[in-house]
Amino acid sequence: MYLTPDQGKALVSIARTAVEQAAEGGEPAFGHGAPPRQRFLEAKRGAFVTLSTLEGQLRGCIGFPYPFKPLGEAVFESAVGAATRDPRFPRVEPRELASLRVEVSALTQPEEVAGSPEERPRSVRVGRDGLMIVSRGGGGLLLPQVGVELGVGPEEFLSLTCEKAGLPPDSWLRPEVRVLRFQAEVFCEAPP
Repeated sequence: MYLTPDQGKALVSIARTAVEQAAEGGEPAFGHGAPPRQRFLEAKRGAFVTLSTLEGQLRGCIGFPYPFKPLGEAVFESAVGAATRDPRFPRVEPRELASLRVEVSALTQPEEVAGSPEERPRSVRVGRDGLMIVSRGGGGLLLPQVGVELGVGPEEFLSLTCEKAGLPPDSWLRPEVRVLRFQAEVFCEAPP
């Protein structure tokens, strides 16, 4: 399912509303101040919300990799999480709102990377694919745009995803470690 630019704008608006409600305190509620419910918001999809400063520094990123929730709710809850529960950052304060940029990634269903572990890099396209590493020792995810931002190739992208999962960088070469890929439609606020 492809989203239109207007639908992407609506998702960013939902995320911005959620971040503002979370920063102001109280209990954020989906639907309060959000655009009217539309059919595309009801489709179950994974979603991530990334908050960054206007200078491009990461300020929070939380999401749902699997399509367990309707897209509108997944975006709203991810935005609240990015503003309040990312363990790498303190809670977003009201004074920060004007200097934050909101980005929404609507994900496709993750799929297992086929083939032997040695063949995995050939199945990964940096810039198109995001990666998930799943192991008994942990799990981690990097969105497709991260590989482009870092300027890495497929093997390094796999290694960085392993590190994000708390595993040694070459864990993607182990047969018992699952590697999944997904794509994302990314929408963000325009810089001021």
